[in-house]
Amino acid sequence: MSDVRRGLPPVHAVLDDPGLSVWIERRGREVVVEQVRETLAQLRAQGRAAGIAEVVARVAAALESDRAGLRRVINATGILIHTGLGRAPLGAEIARQVAEAAERYCALEFDLDSGTRGRRATHVAQLLADLTGAEAAVVVNNNAAATLLTLRVLAAGREVIVSRGQLIEIGGSYRLPDVFEASGARLREVGTTNKTRLSDYSDAIQPSTAGLLRVHASNFRIVGFTEEVAIGALAALAHDRGLWCVDDIGSGALAPGLPPGIGPREPTIRGSLAAGADLVLCSGDKLLGGPQCGLILGRADLIAQISVDPMMRALRVDKLTLAALEAVLRLARSRSQAVKAIPLWSLLATPVEQLDHRGQRLAARWNAQNVSALVTSSEAYLGGGTTPDQALPSRAVRLDPPFPGRFPTADHLARALRLGEPPVVARVHGGSVWLDLRSVFPDEDVILERAVLAQLGDDRPSTG
Repeated sequence: MSDVRRGLPPVHAVLDDPGLSVWIERRGREVVVEQVRETLAQLRAQGRAAGIAEVVARVAAALESDRAGLRRVINATGILIHTGLGRAPLGAEIARQVAEAAERYCALEFDLDSGTRGRRATHVAQLLADLTGAEAAVVVNNNAAATLLTLRVLAAGREVIVSRGQLIEIGGSYRLPDVFEASGARLREVGTTNKTRLSDYSDAIQPSTAGLLRVHASNFRIVGFTEEVAIGALAALAHDRGLWCVDDIGSGALAPGLPPGIGPREPTIRGSLAAGADLVLCSGDKLLGGPQCGLILGRADLIAQISVDPMMRALRVDKLTLAALEAVLRLARSRSQAVKAIPLWSLLATPVEQLDHRGQRLAARWNAQNVSALVTSSEAYLGGGTTPDQALPSRAVRLDPPFPGRFPTADHLARALRLGEPPVVARVHGGSVWLDLRSVFPDEDVILERAVLAQLGDDRPSTG
């Protein structure tokens, strides 16, 4: 054993090796020290001698394999609500409130005034009511859950009428007919794929009908020879026949201008409720810019039925989601404050001139290091199934070939950027790598600059 010990470097010598400096910066000195000690202990147990270079390589490999799966990435795709990249980011101010709820006890289901058990999400429900005009609201884990629970409670064993043009399928193999089957409600299709009239709904109503459902086709658009029924007319028909009307708007815009830059064809919670919908269903992590959740808003009597259903407990959200949602809703009460502190809203509101200025700065830095970079007009998109045909004016920095020998194509360079630290997710178009700045936060510019130089040029730290 003494021979083996003499054949292994001391801990401090391994830590002083430049190969571990980046890991000390990323993970902290204590984590790296622990891994060095564990690696040396393993070598001793195996009776193996090793030099500093081998030990450093083993330590780095162990730290690499232990990196978190949910790693931070720079989203340079131009897709703001990117499903694969976590949809709407929450931002520092919202994250602080989540951390506060996570680090200590919080009044989740406790009434501080009476000292007795309280109701979960009371504060969130009141904020939603104030922002949208809803009588009441309940929060579940996503909009699919909101649809499932609403159909189960209000229509199990009965029919709900839906236009054929609204029998949607979205990501993850979610199909509306499958949700109906799981809920116990019966789907009654009316109209055609491209045309559904009010008379189609009226003619289909029978004693077994529970209500009328409109589903916003958020992830596709049918154009040309089309016709659909406005939510106001649909609600009026439902109420005239003693039925309820539910509007599944999908993306969750609060009201016109909330968030900024959304086109007039996108339905809003406030608008649908004002038009007469009894309930509105939507996501919380799309246009609202909050955490993943589903919102059910509208008539207090219907919300009360949904709230006490046994399935509600299986679909409810935890304290961290509620903390994030409450923070977002409090910010949304002031549009100017929301644009600053809700990341999605901030990205939407960024003037294209500002994107151009940032792009010119980055391109100049890269060109100075012999990286071919050019600022070009681009089209960004909201993503997440929202406004699929509404492009957002943007600017991208285009990295053009020829690239160094180890990157024969733009696809090779894009992959290297994704595997860097931090990962940069770009898009490839026309043989070039495009870095769209509409989805890159301003404080990420320097990190993005270094990430590109680490692959293509002089990777010395920026001084700007």
